[in-house]
Amino acid sequence: MTAKNFGPLTGTKILDISTMIAAPFGATLLADFGAEVIKIELPNKGDTLRTVGPWKDGEALRWPGLARNKKSLTLDIRTDEGKKIFKKLIAQSDILIENFRPGTLEKWDLGYEDLKKENPELVMVRVSGYGQTGPYREKAGFGTPGTAFSGHTAIQGYPDRPPVSPSYSLLDYITGVYVAFAAVAALYHRDTGEEHEGQVVEMGLYESIFRMLEFLVAEYDQNKKIRERSPGLSGHSSPAGTYETKDGKFVVLVCSTDSTFDRLAKVMGREDMLEDDRYYTNSERLKNDDDVQKIVSDFIKQYTQKELTEKLDAQGVPVSPIYTIEDIFNDPQYKARENIVEVEHPRLGKVKVPGIVPKFSKTPGAIRHRAPELGEHNNEILSEALGLSEEEINALKEQGII
Repeated sequence: MTAKNFGPLTGTKILDISTMIAAPFGATLLADFGAEVIKIELPNKGDTLRTVGPWKDGEALRWPGLARNKKSLTLDIRTDEGKKIFKKLIAQSDILIENFRPGTLEKWDLGYEDLKKENPELVMVRVSGYGQTGPYREKAGFGTPGTAFSGHTAIQGYPDRPPVSPSYSLLDYITGVYVAFAAVAALYHRDTGEEHEGQVVEMGLYESIFRMLEFLVAEYDQNKKIRERSPGLSGHSSPAGTYETKDGKFVVLVCSTDSTFDRLAKVMGREDMLEDDRYYTNSERLKNDDDVQKIVSDFIKQYTQKELTEKLDAQGVPVSPIYTIEDIFNDPQYKARENIVEVEHPRLGKVKVPGIVPKFSKTPGAIRHRAPELGEHNNEILSEALGLSEEEINALKEQGII
């Protein structure tokens, strides 16, 4: 897929030496908006994500969506010759994204102080399980344990059952958004500040989701309350939750403001609740939440999912059917927003991946090329960017450096 306009980051050069999901996802977001991203992978092995499911015919199906718009260069940066090539690429780059365990790059003499000698303007974005400092800095970190450490897992599920971890790599993807945000913020400072120099931006995986739990911090600090597990917006809004419809399907409805509840009450034919001291404000409804939930549940069960959503949508009540991925593939809103697009795959033909968000009016992003094969761009990068001859490239291959 090609586009004339490559996005607002066109001209930005990024080296991505990270693996798996969090940091690589951040690099992909930047690539979606025009950045040239060279993904450096170990020769003959590549990113671990290339072997992570789901699969079809032995092909990792995450790879097309998570590695699109990147070029693959195989390079063993642990070797002396590999370090020399890496440093030459650093000299030409704006951003380096990495997620090795703290101290690893320094052990290879590739820490920021070493790389800054090659490029004082380099922005280095570092992701690790627990950050570059603190007593846990060297502790192995992955998304699901990091979610538990953040406090998020403790409030998910039902009070009479064990806490529930997210069913996918939620923390990794959230961290990836922070990676992209951090990179462009540091780049903006570099390019607009008086000193015009790079810097290190680093974070622990757990910190990305902990930042979103400000209500837990405030609640414990001021009220010494330890929030328990709940399956919905417990303690925030009433009514709120998951409700079953007449046809055995489900919807999620929430009335976070009194004005939205006013509209719901009118749709239900229960305007009397708006004059009732037990229900007329959110704080009072929360005190009588069991009664409110029964009233709303009984109302919802009178309608099919389609009937209900049409009825509530017409009156501006926040409701959504609970969609499966099949529902999403068939939904006109997803089609209109191009939330699912098709890309080429070297063996599967065509595969669908998530589209690009957000939408830019003047400089929209684009999927310029499919996810790369391992080492697919070795010759292009080494010859065009670094000026290596064919003989030199072949020698590097024979030595196992690329």
